Amino acid sequence: MPTVWIPPLLQDLTDGREVVDAEGATLGALVDDLDARHPGIAHRLLDDGKLRPQIAVTVDGVVAGRRRGTPIDAAAEVHFVPAMSGG
Repeated sequence: MPTVWIPPLLQDLTDGREVVDAEGATLGALVDDLDARHPGIAHRLLDDGKLRPQIAVTVDGVVAGRRRGTPIDAAAEVHFVPAMSGG
């Protein structure tokens, strides 16, 4: 089961937990399972079914694709990373 790191801005949906488990062989299935376990998280990660532009995903330390069909290995470590802004 993939291990998912949750950014601080979403931890209110995971009872303050930074790391959670979720099932899914694809990014879409993983987000769907996260939302089933932590209602509201999909709404904050997705826009019209696609990952929001201000959110990046890394899988095992590599920036992953943004499509729902992006494969996720069962032993993967997944990070949802909010974009940083500044100047």
